[in-house]
Amino acid sequence: VVSFLLFSERARRMFEHAYDGYLRHGVPYDELRPLSCDGIDTWGSYSLTLIDALDTLAVMGNYTEFGRVVALLSDQSFDADINVSVFETNIRIIGGLLSAHLLSHQAGVESLELGWPCSGPILRMAEDVAQRLLPAFDTSTGMPYGTVNLRHGVPYGETSVTCTAGIGTFILEFGTLSRLTGNPIYENVASKALKALYEHRSPLGLYGNHIDVQTGRWIAQDAGIGAGVDSYYEYLVKGSILLEKPALMTTFLEGKAAVDRYLKREDWHVWVSMTKGQLTLPVFQSLEAYWPGLLSLFGSTTEALRILYSYQTVWRQYGFLPEFYNIPTGEAGTNRENYPLRPELIESVMYLYRATSDPFLLELGESILESIEHSAKTACGYATIRNVHNHQQDDRMESFFLAETTKYLYLLFDTNNFIHNDGRT
Repeated sequence: VVSFLLFSERARRMFEHAYDGYLRHGVPYDELRPLSCDGIDTWGSYSLTLIDALDTLAVMGNYTEFGRVVALLSDQSFDADINVSVFETNIRIIGGLLSAHLLSHQAGVESLELGWPCSGPILRMAEDVAQRLLPAFDTSTGMPYGTVNLRHGVPYGETSVTCTAGIGTFILEFGTLSRLTGNPIYENVASKALKALYEHRSPLGLYGNHIDVQTGRWIAQDAGIGAGVDSYYEYLVKGSILLEKPALMTTFLEGKAAVDRYLKREDWHVWVSMTKGQLTLPVFQSLEAYWPGLLSLFGSTTEALRILYSYQTVWRQYGFLPEFYNIPTGEAGTNRENYPLRPELIESVMYLYRATSDPFLLELGESILESIEHSAKTACGYATIRNVHNHQQDDRMESFFLAETTKYLYLLFDTNNFIHNDGRT
């Protein structure tokens, strides 16, 4: 009991140090630069970290600050002549706003509207952003463009090539938005994009990395479960659970059968040609570390633990996960030795601990927390690790460090958190 409390408090302090640094030096910019101790706009100049971290405040019980930020956001406008990533704006801004809206009651926000959760200022803000992303979906296939201007729609001359994740990572936020507002358009466009992606799978049942959303032609044909593809699989599973759509799970399980057949090498996954199944890249990417957590969500815990065990050997080798890890040589990928404080490994650890209560996962969580605390901490935040070999720091702290990494660490150790309630009590 003592160590649970000790480590959840350490995770909370980690969040608070980074969050306070962002408030002091980063606002109103998107991110804190943790070495320079100033702010920088990265994804869209819309105070990204402030919005993305809102739900972590609620999860950690800091309702006072949650209420303050919600009030602050009431003046925020997204009517801006800026080009943004449709994918990043959805998962970080719309996702952050919807989470904050749904947690407002738990956080004791006093100004809850009568119709909550089907109305409210943060919900309207989320819908306003989604409206600005909708023009991206106006393509011949229904698969969206990757970039949109928040005021003018798809920029003139914009490339029609989008990555698979940039097409299949909308159903959670857009589905939630439709269910709350009663406007079916959001869930419809997200579902149509998923359907189009499924129809463009290869005869082997695999998906490539990049596709032309106007012609449906695959431009990058590497199939894997990491960068460019990852959250497509993730959203099929989570979408099926959240929205009670078993067809999404069916699509995932079909995709997983192909992954297991062509990509799996013992407890690793490699990259192969989507049409022939031949090996193209024998690397593990740190983004792939979401996979064991995903498997645990539908009960595949034994397989998940085996895979996670492979991943943690890399963490223990370096103290972090490099972006690329060459499986045959057992070395971090050249020029891809960085670790940007990603949440995927700790997310899997947290989900798997909920499913199995295996103490090995607590030890791994402690090791992850210790590494970050020891090597990434700076005077005003936590820094990306530029090189896992020597733990040299880089002047970047992505919003997901506050929105996800610290939150999952906290939730691993705070076993009685309200968010763990399965709805039976």
